[in-house]
Amino acid sequence: MPLEAGLLEILACPACHAPLKEQDPELICTGQDCGLAYPVRDGIPVLLVDEARRPA
Repeated sequence: MPLEAGLLEILACPACHAPLKEQDPELICTGQDCGLAYPVRDGIPVLLVDEARRPA
């Protein structure tokens, strides 16, 4: 389920503050040194570093 229009523009990675990009079913940090992937559950982004998946 895509996020509401405009929401992605104001969200940022809580760890490094870089913009996020949507890649179902996650939001991926665009920071070069970060790259955390945050889950989206029931259309709600879970922007907790403890819940994020580390880059492969």
